[in-house]
Formats: sequence, structure tokens, C-alpha cells
Amino acid sequence: MIIGIDAKRIVRNGTGLGSYGRTLVNDLIRLGDSDMSLRLYAPDEGRDDLRGQIIEGAEFCYPKGHPSALRKALWRSRGIVSDLLRDGVQVYHGLSGELPIGLRRAGIRGIVTIHDLIFLRHPEYYHWIDTKIYEWKFRQALREAHHIIAISERTRQDILEFGGAQYADRISVIYQSFAPHYSGIVTDDRKAAVRQRYQLPQRFVLNVGTIERRKNLALAVEAVDLLPQDVHLVAVGRQTPYVRELPHSERLHLLSGVSDDDLSAIYSLAEAFVYPSRYEGFGIPIIEAIAAGLPVVACTGSCLEEAGGPYSRYVGPDDVIGMAEALKMSLRGSRGRQERILRSREYIRKFEGNDVARQVAELYKVTE
Repeated sequence: MIIGIDAKRIVRNGTGLGSYGRTLVNDLIRLGDSDMSLRLYAPDEGRDDLRGQIIEGAEFCYPKGHPSALRKALWRSRGIVSDLLRDGVQVYHGLSGELPIGLRRAGIRGIVTIHDLIFLRHPEYYHWIDTKIYEWKFRQALREAHHIIAISERTRQDILEFGGAQYADRISVIYQSFAPHYSGIVTDDRKAAVRQRYQLPQRFVLNVGTIERRKNLALAVEAVDLLPQDVHLVAVGRQTPYVRELPHSERLHLLSGVSDDDLSAIYSLAEAFVYPSRYEGFGIPIIEAIAAGLPVVACTGSCLEEAGGPYSRYVGPDDVIGMAEALKMSLRGSRGRQERILRSREYIRKFEGNDVARQVAELYKVTE
């Protein structure tokens, strides 16, 4: 069976959808299924460092020649179908909520992963034009898909609410897996080098993710200011204009452009992880933090309880006092902290790579 996979984000996005795609593809390759051949379709080669993270066992495919940005977009949304037919692709998997026009008509079985429908649930966080474009792509993907992967039960419910109950039998909840290097041992020398490189404080709570309004970092900033004075907040992620709205705090440290290797060391240096987002489709940084041995404090209202499990702590997205108390009970030396970490690590075993990859591979084989 020849499987085509949308690889645009794999070769272009360092985090988020890119990480999801690279982890899934590598885990599919590691399954060693001789009946499955993977072809990765991208509009261009993207970044060498990201493309190089894919292990041996899959073939990259690109449009012919050197098309313009517009022609690349048209190829990905429609023209790719003829390439899929030429290459004998039987199943095509759109990893980021999109499928090309004409896929079903061409007799190619389509699977689409939908991560979230935040643009419909909370359109206030998007430009209205972007909301319209994302909604069109969502409905187009539903028309073309033979089967839909929702990365959480929360996302499944959103698909049914905004797409229609008629899709219920075509949706499977298959969680995201996480990159295994976050659970590895980081040497003391490595920790010291990373602490020096980024001028990290001795004690800090960590947040990872794009620094934008929906992620609600202001709540964590205000809460950390209520903790002992030597506890700081380190936020790692791409910065948007929202950073100008954050409360002023000498204890806030913003980092961007951090490599995966350095990030794993930063996880190991932190005392706790905070994820105050108002709405998510899943929340993979929570699982990475747990894998790295950190207690997690997150917010209620979306799927974060699903990702973090029953041994993490959750507060309302506007509850500064509650957030401060939950973080205080997660710092080193707090009662029950180590037990919560151990039980949370047991909980996230269900997100380990091969289990996720095996579910996806089975879906490739049974989709009709």
C-alpha cells in the first residue's frame, strides 16, 4: 500500500503541526510495516534541518520545476491529485486539517487530521478573512475525507457541532504522540551550559508555546508575582504583538528561537510547567513537560484535562489566586509533588509513539 502524506508543515514548521507530522512519520517508519510505503508531498524542500529529522524510510516528493508561491499553493490544493495518481497512491493523509480538491473523485481514499476548530469556537482571536479561509478548508476537508482523525475528544465534539452529526461514524480520536527526547536524561554539564546561554534564573516555572492572546500568558505572569520572590517565569515561544499587553514583571523571561536540544534541557531545569491557555485542541507541551518530569498546572475550559490527566492541577483561565496556589503546590519540596509526577507519567503512556502510529496505520488499511 502506497501512502501519501501532506508534508508541508513537516519541512517548514519547527513546532506545533510540524512536530506532530515529523513524530508521526518517524513512528510509522519505526513500525517496520513492509506492506506500507510512505511518500511525503511538500510544495518545496523547506528547511534542511527539519527535513533532516525524518529518519530513513520515506520518500519526499515535490512539484516539478521551480513554481511560484501561488503555483505551489494551487498544486497543494488541487494539482497534487494528478501526482498522487501517477505515483499509485491509494491513501492520502492531510496532517493539518486540509485535503486537496478532487481527491475523492480520483478514487484516492482521504484521511484528514483535525487538530482544533478554535477559529470557529473563538473567532475573536483571528482576522475575519483568516476565519473564512480556515472554515472553507475545514468544510472542503469534510467533503473529501473518507475518515477523520480528531486529536482529542474535545476536537471530536467540535467537529460534530460545527460540521454536523452525520460525520460521527467517520471520526476516530487518535491522540498525538510526543518526541521521546524530552524524557531523556540531561547531564549536569548540559544543564549548566544552557542555563548560562539563556541567562536562566535558578528557580523558575516554565511555559512553552506561541505567545499570543489565546494562550493567556498574562495569567501566569500575575500568578508568579504572588509566589516567593526567587521564583521566576520563563516563556519559550514565538512572540506576537500580544507581548506588549503582558503585565510588567522583572521575573518574566521571554525566549524564542530555542532549539529542541536546548528546550529539553530547559524542561529539566524548571520546577513546574504552566499552560494557562483559554482554548486548545490538545496541548502537546503539557505531555512533553510531564515526560520531562514536571508537575503541570493548566486551565479548564477546553481539552487540557484530557492531555494532562487527573494528577495535574487545573484552574479557571481568569483565576489568578487559584493559579498562584496551584503553582505554589507544584514547586520543589511541596507535599505530594513527586507522587503526582509519577502518576502523571503513567497516564501519558497512552500517548507513546508506537501506539499512536499503530492506530494510524490500522486506519490506513481499513478506510473504505
